[in-house]
Amino acid sequence: MLTNLKLAPKFTVLLSLVFISAIVISGATLSQTTLQNAEADVAYKGKIIMAIMNSVRAYTNTEINPLVAPRVETAPKFIPQAIPSYSVREVFEILRKDSAYKNYFYKDAVLNPTNLRDYVDEFEVDLVKQFREDPKLKDVSGFRNRSGEEVFYYAQPITIKKQSCLRCHSTPEAAPKSQLATYGSEHGFGWELNKVLGSQTIYVPSEEIFAVARHNLSLVMGIFIGIFALVILLINYLLKQAVIHPIRPMARLAQKISNEQFMMEENEEVDLDSLEKVAKKSDELGQLARLFQQMAHSIYVREQSLAQQLQQIRNKSDQTQARTQARTSEMAYLKSLQEKSKTIRSKTKSSS
Repeated sequence: MLTNLKLAPKFTVLLSLVFISAIVISGATLSQTTLQNAEADVAYKGKIIMAIMNSVRAYTNTEINPLVAPRVETAPKFIPQAIPSYSVREVFEILRKDSAYKNYFYKDAVLNPTNLRDYVDEFEVDLVKQFREDPKLKDVSGFRNRSGEEVFYYAQPITIKKQSCLRCHSTPEAAPKSQLATYGSEHGFGWELNKVLGSQTIYVPSEEIFAVARHNLSLVMGIFIGIFALVILLINYLLKQAVIHPIRPMARLAQKISNEQFMMEENEEVDLDSLEKVAKKSDELGQLARLFQQMAHSIYVREQSLAQQLQQIRNKSDQTQARTQARTSEMAYLKSLQEKSKTIRSKTKSSS
């Protein structure tokens, strides 16, 4: 198909193919990149939220717990506000009232929790194993299926670093009676210092990440397509100005020469003037134009020489024809004189 096209449309088609190929390749690459960036953004946001939750945990442990702890010992009902995990969950639920975080979910997933709502599922068990097997691992993130929905998770290990925190989690005998009355004595005991007990996990619906990735991809691809389209148009324009337009007068002259129609007429003068402008350039097109000028000049000189020779031949032919006609006229005149002479002789003989 391209072989039947002229140079300008051919360049346009080729550049369009390059444009489409670049869009497809860059789209596939950028799609993966934007998804990774969206994951990184959500993970970073999760890290910030996790830092805030840990600050709430530390504040509860150092400021609230000392004030409430005496009441825990004597109160008939357990006071959950003294527990850092409870404060963290309540603060996070307040955060979820913000529309930007309404789809986020926080969980202290523990292998042996006091409150069974914090009990780990199979996936979270694997997270805890990862943190236990690699003490240097500070956080993990990725995708998982949770309650039939694909979600993105960001998790950090839970460890007890203060001895005072083990009072409620060492043995049932050491725990407050109100705690045993509320949660029982079968769960939440036997914890150890500096040992990974579970994972702090924040869940975000994956659709939110994909929506961010699609938005970023659309934005980047829109900018990319706009810039690439402008570049293609600019290249096409420059090609026409720098290559195609200078070649056109040479192509027209070559066509006329091949058809033996090259004459120094007005149209040819226009093409030769255009060729003169191209010949002034120092690039390959200028060199080609100069060679073309020499060829055109040689052809013109040859045609002029042939025309002169033809004219001389015509002149000689005309002269020869004129002399032949003169001789023919003379012969006819002499023949007529002979006829008249015979006629006169015949009349003279008849008279005598």
